[in-house]
Amino acid sequence: MTLCLGDIAPDFKAETTEGSVSFHDWIGSGWAILFSHPKDYTPVCTTEMGAAAKLAPAFKKLNVKLIGLSFDSVEDHKGWNRDIEKSQSCAISFPVISDRSHEVAKLYGMIHPKMDGAHAVRSLFVIGPDRKIKLMMTYPMATGRSFDEVLRVIESLQRTAEHKVATPANWQPGQEVLIIPSVSDAEAKKLFPEGYRSVNSYLRYAKDPVGGSKKSSGSGKKPKAA
Repeated sequence: MTLCLGDIAPDFKAETTEGSVSFHDWIGSGWAILFSHPKDYTPVCTTEMGAAAKLAPAFKKLNVKLIGLSFDSVEDHKGWNRDIEKSQSCAISFPVISDRSHEVAKLYGMIHPKMDGAHAVRSLFVIGPDRKIKLMMTYPMATGRSFDEVLRVIESLQRTAEHKVATPANWQPGQEVLIIPSVSDAEAKKLFPEGYRSVNSYLRYAKDPVGGSKKSSGSGKKPKAA
């Protein structure tokens, strides 16, 4: 199955380390991250689970739920979680799906036969409250994912969903955002009463409408009234 950005994320029922879930119901009214692992008790996966667990409070603050997936059994997952807690010094606070039938992996295209037909690659999906796929990332099995980057992207996705802005290259929360081209200068003055700065007719910067904990490393210029 080929999925694209904007598609409704396939629904499914599965057993997890926290009991049975019906995926769309489990998401609730917030955001979700579904991410797969090739196998339990493997080194890269262990560090990824630890990284996700350490950022779980930051994701929760953004109303984002995490759910992992591997082909191994629930009991294997629970044993692996205990190992992760010891080696990564963190508790796993999110469910991990047991996908022994590969049903979920097939729904989401997580099996890449040219890489390994027996295991899921490192796929990650960000799903919005509307159940639509907002982000897809696929890593090779030997390369660990950056969950700091996933967190950064979700910060961007939530701003662009709620405000008429986009985020520039290498953007971090708290830095200036871009006013989307469909917003006229007259509308921009109403939307950004503190002002904005124009580089040219289509490149307009404004203050982050949400703000952020990270210090801006951008231009350092304060927005000026247009």
